[in-house]
Amino acid sequence: MAAAAATSTNLSPLSSSLEKPYSLSNNPSPKPLTLFPKTLQKPSISLKSSYSQTHKNLLTVSSKNPISDVISAYKTDPDGHSFSSDDDDKPREECGVVGIYGDPEASRLCYLALHALQHRGQEGAGIVTVHDNVLQSITGVGLVSDVFNESKLDQLPGDMAIGHVRYSTAGSSMLKNVQPFVAGYRFGSVGVAHNGNLVNYKALRAMLEDSGSIFNTSSDTEAVLHLIAISKARPFILRIVEACEKLEGAYSMVFLTEDKLVAVRDPFGFRPLVMGRRSNGAVVFASETCALDLIEATYEREVYPGEVVMVDKDGVQSLCLLPHPEPKSCIFEHIYFALPNSVVFGRSVYESRRAFGEILATEAPVDCDVVIAVPDSGVVAALGYAAKAGVAFQQGLIRSHYVGRTFIEPSQKIRDFGVKLKLSPVRAVLEGKRVVVVDDSIVRGTTSSKIVRLIKEAGAKEVHMRIASPPIIGSCYYGVDTPSPEELISNRMSVEEIREFIGSDSLAFLPIESLKKLLGGDSPNFCYACFSGKYPVQPSGKVKRVGDFVDDGLIGSIESIDGVAAFGSPEIAINVNQPILVFSKMQFVLHAGLSSPLTKSMYII
Repeated sequence: MAAAAATSTNLSPLSSSLEKPYSLSNNPSPKPLTLFPKTLQKPSISLKSSYSQTHKNLLTVSSKNPISDVISAYKTDPDGHSFSSDDDDKPREECGVVGIYGDPEASRLCYLALHALQHRGQEGAGIVTVHDNVLQSITGVGLVSDVFNESKLDQLPGDMAIGHVRYSTAGSSMLKNVQPFVAGYRFGSVGVAHNGNLVNYKALRAMLEDSGSIFNTSSDTEAVLHLIAISKARPFILRIVEACEKLEGAYSMVFLTEDKLVAVRDPFGFRPLVMGRRSNGAVVFASETCALDLIEATYEREVYPGEVVMVDKDGVQSLCLLPHPEPKSCIFEHIYFALPNSVVFGRSVYESRRAFGEILATEAPVDCDVVIAVPDSGVVAALGYAAKAGVAFQQGLIRSHYVGRTFIEPSQKIRDFGVKLKLSPVRAVLEGKRVVVVDDSIVRGTTSSKIVRLIKEAGAKEVHMRIASPPIIGSCYYGVDTPSPEELISNRMSVEEIREFIGSDSLAFLPIESLKKLLGGDSPNFCYACFSGKYPVQPSGKVKRVGDFVDDGLIGSIESIDGVAAFGSPEIAINVNQPILVFSKMQFVLHAGLSSPLTKSMYII
């Protein structure tokens, strides 16, 4: 951790939480079968001793984005009306996933792990377990604590479980789109929970429907189940490999069958997925390490990009899904999505954000009396800025933890009502002061302008905004909910124009060159599409911005929201009369002459 006394010209080195590897469990897994041409190096954070002092007026860009013609321009409610609110002035992570194998309290541990991932999705939650070879499912709309209680968890016995928290992208959450999904097919049942977004979903769905498949939801995840159902590959893990060969885009998924837990990550590694182990030997997968920490599972490693990991009675086996290209992990996990106490893509999120603040203090200094943060996501970067600048960090904005996404507004109009409900300025900290305000990002700019006005109305002499990310100029369609390019303020205005719009005395963003310099040799392994407009995977055909499609409204009676469903009938077949699909990579896997526990059951379901 950098000391506050560090000189203003040199960024202090950061100690990565992974310089000393996490200790492994006392119950190591059997040596996994691997087909990787090489293993990924475990990254560590390092900062060079100095950065360029050049502070640039960053990015005046055309509003024409390379994919603006294939991404919907505005969010709509279930009635088709466009809307924009303060709640939508941040990028939103789509969801979080959990998988647990080999613990008698799997459902309760899954419930706790989903609590730890609640920040990744607040509008739906679900858990699927296996008991007596039957997959039991409970899903519901709302927070994890709204969906589950003691009696419901009692209905989910078994030592295997997968779970999911979800954020919907338009309108209200719809129960039928809440994951995990469970389906019966000719060889049994399978459940899946998915974090990400398939950019070729519409083409896949059209192909499957032309072949007779019937879809029950509007989620791209359901297409994965259909692809598994029509696969002729054996054993089950190769059905997943064959299905994933047809997928394009971002996906970190966990699957559950009557006797197996499988985790898979797309070849680019857009979304995070980690693996850990409890002291009793139970294997755990989760979107972030904060979920492992809560249930006392020891972090072992990431699920590598392009890897399929299967856990069953024979232990842990690994297959290479595809010869993976250069990874393109989402840099916004470190800027905003992940919790500061998580390790994501091998890096401490806390250390990354503190470094972002140090860079801002070095490259965009300003005379000030106090440094404050827009809570909660700007706090760690503000701490880094304050320590580097040698200025006190104080809580100038207090966040209310009791405001939901909906509230009743008084009939008499109150300016900035929504922001005032969530953030309250502290006059004793701000009055008469030159204030630096650190936030993680500016999306539309509407909330930033209201925050600046609140601080000035509380008596601040000057307000200087510092943003711990580069300007966002492009929409994301890899599992993140961002507005259309036309709505992104940095795609329409220069930095000076944005400063005038939000009303601050100065404004500076994190230079992308400095961000990449911080990442060092790992820089090429991250996706910067939202900052550059250059996309690792282009969409095929017209796709919605992210997530589910336009019918994502609440369907059915309220009484039907919280139900228990059991799936276990092998007689249910989904489109079984498909021609066999031949893949050269499948042939390679089948004829590789593998010597591992997997080989013994290679042709056994």
